[in-house]
This record gives sequence, C-alpha cells and structure tokens, in this order.
Amino acid sequence: MPTRRIHLDFPKSLITEPLIWRVGREFEVMTNIRRANVDHESGWVDLGLEGDDEEIEKAIQFLKDKGVGVSPIERNVIE
Repeated sequence: MPTRRIHLDFPKSLITEPLIWRVGREFEVMTNIRRANVDHESGWVDLGLEGDDEEIEKAIQFLKDKGVGVSPIERNVIE
C-alpha cells in the first residue's frame, strides 16, 4: 500500500484543532506521526500517510484547504 511522508506547518489558529484525527476518520488513510513540535504559538508535524494514492491526495488537499502548510519529506530521517 502506498505511503507518503509529509511535513505539516500549523499556524497558531489551528494548533488546537484535531485535524490529524479528522484525516484518519474522514479518509481511508492510516496516519503515523513520526516527529512533532507544538507550542502555544505554532506547530509542525512530520506525518506518514498510508493508503490508496487517491485517498492520500484527498487527505492532503483537506489539510491544505484548512490552512495547514504541507510539503513532501524527501528523505526519511526515522526508519
């Protein structure tokens, strides 16, 4: 099953929203938080998504539409 690793940047207004939980519930993808840092001002998460390519794309678009910065992780730091 395809896996994609992405880096998410959350603005202050979104750090308390359960968006990763929603991705796992609303799309046919499995989420795997690889690394994260969140405080009261901002947050970032390195996230693995596993599922069909179409569902992964829908999940990524959902995050972008909500205002989360999404960029691919080219090199897997933690195997």
